[in-house]
Amino acid sequence: MASTQLTEIKIKTLVRESIKEAFRTEFMKLRALLMPSISDAEQADIERRYKRPSRKAVASHAIEL
Repeated sequence: MASTQLTEIKIKTLVRESIKEAFRTEFMKLRALLMPSISDAEQADIERRYKRPSRKAVASHAIEL
């Protein structure tokens, strides 16, 4: 009986982690879609006014849309 309960706990944990991962992926896609796009002229104006941003990134994610 103990092994059955342990198996159920493992299954619940796996399902929970899978759902979290799926939500995280879908929310990242949604954020990418809602992010406003700017033209090259606007980007050049931003860089002229505020200089180029540093290339240091805390985290980067690649998303296939």
